Amino acid sequence: MIICVANQKGGVGKTTTAINLAAGLSRLDNKVLLIDLDPQANSTISFIDPGIVSGCVYDFLLENANPEDVIYPCSTKGVDILPAKISLAKLESKLMGDFDAAFRLRDRLEPLDSKYDFIVIDTPPALGLLTVNALVAAKYLIVPIQSSYFALEGTDDLLETIDKVKSRPNPSLEVLGVLITLHDQRTTLARDIYDQVCQVFGEKVFQTVITKSVRLEESPAYKESIYDYAPTSSGALEYASFCKEVINRA
Repeated sequence: MIICVANQKGGVGKTTTAINLAAGLSRLDNKVLLIDLDPQANSTISFIDPGIVSGCVYDFLLENANPEDVIYPCSTKGVDILPAKISLAKLESKLMGDFDAAFRLRDRLEPLDSKYDFIVIDTPPALGLLTVNALVAAKYLIVPIQSSYFALEGTDDLLETIDKVKSRPNPSLEVLGVLITLHDQRTTLARDIYDQVCQVFGEKVFQTVITKSVRLEESPAYKESIYDYAPTSSGALEYASFCKEVINRA
């Protein structure tokens, strides 16, 4: 099952959600592949030392590299990663104009789908070809939204892109849910934004809310998921609850 985590806005906890979703699903006895489609490679450096990376997702998509040459085991049991490097930034220009440009990831993942219970794709903060590839390949989409003043800014563009993908290249794409992140329940503004997001997305909003957490910010620096770095923290408990919701919905 392929799940894409996407939002064209930066700083909404997208990578934090992707890495802790992958780790959380593995803790529930699933074999998980995490794909880093962001040239900034934040998911990659959250799990492995980038110095060991030779082949990456760029080679997988453009050079048809063998999966075993570009997929690396993580320190988190049950999670493998298909990493990114800065070279990924060149991919869109390389693929632009190719008739299968939007289908490249879907086609390359086909033989891997049966090897993993879940494939989680972290996307860049943009609605370009990389994100479209993820949407075309995925069965489900999770949209992290920060509970801030500009929370819903750009949401119309994302929903329009989803509709375009569903209209032809991937009719089976489904929004699994909207995850509210970086929530500060002490402020009136955050509570108002939460209510506003619920009005817009209704039952698609996950019951779990991810609150602001220093531990969530620290854990990638130690190449650990939040469950290993701070297992009793609010972030660990909230993402564990979120992962259970994902499985129940999927």
